Amino acid sequence: MKAIGDTMISLNDYLQERKTIVDEALEHFLPSPDHYPPTIFESVRYSVFAGGKRLRPILCMAAADTVGGQGRDVVAAACALEMVHTYSLIHDDLPAMDDDDYRRGMLTNHKVFGEGMAVLAGDALLTEAFQLLSRQDIMRHVSATRRLQVINEIAYAIGFFGMVGGQVVDLDSEGKDVEFGTLQYIHSHKTEALISVSLRVGALLAGSDNEELSALSGYGKKIGLAFQIADDILDIESSLEVLGKDTGSDEDRKKATYPALIGLESSRTKAVELVEGALLDLQYFDHKAEPLRGIAKFIVERET
Repeated sequence: MKAIGDTMISLNDYLQERKTIVDEALEHFLPSPDHYPPTIFESVRYSVFAGGKRLRPILCMAAADTVGGQGRDVVAAACALEMVHTYSLIHDDLPAMDDDDYRRGMLTNHKVFGEGMAVLAGDALLTEAFQLLSRQDIMRHVSATRRLQVINEIAYAIGFFGMVGGQVVDLDSEGKDVEFGTLQYIHSHKTEALISVSLRVGALLAGSDNEELSALSGYGKKIGLAFQIADDILDIESSLEVLGKDTGSDEDRKKATYPALIGLESSRTKAVELVEGALLDLQYFDHKAEPLRGIAKFIVERET
């Protein structure tokens, strides 16, 4: 794939290169356990550096490149998005939520540090994300107005009408027969909202125009939903050893999922259709969008 400028590299190389950039930046932005009180920093760093694809920060950086900016210039915002994502995973794994024992092949945060510390670690990451986004010494090239817009969009995407709202309906729907519209609501808010806003943030910080932002938003909505459908399928077909987290829990808890409602094969077909639609959204862009095209296909082909 043509990933950056005229340099030919594979998608795997691109993802690894960007993941390394994000990991190094997170290492810089997150305090070490040398600070007091050390337990909270140990707990936070345990989950942040437990692995993961860094998909959301990579999408943020790729969107910046796609609209003519530089992905490296938005790495702080990309790290803030990863902090938000990690907070959501820590809280999702709690006994009061999904009650999972493993995440990314490791014991979940509350299994190592206790439920109270896991709650605080998630709270700290969410708070630190907005502290990072509002720092005046970062992204000086971006206007205050646009930075405020970014903060507002992230807050909306993860609040009542975004990720939190999706999680609420997910919890309320456990063990119940749900309609397709309810399932769509859960997936589009719980998962797609943060993926979509990650793209919008990268584009906004890189100075995108409205047409570019609209195209990337359409792409984000489709791959965000495809990502969750793929997750639903993996929960059925994969294993703890491959996936790195508990499998079969969706069925055990009678969660609202695509496979449960329309079956495995129809779910696969829907995910592929969404990716095809996302690729059409990217027709607006030139070769700079190649990483986004590759990521769309990767989402439905991945095994973890």
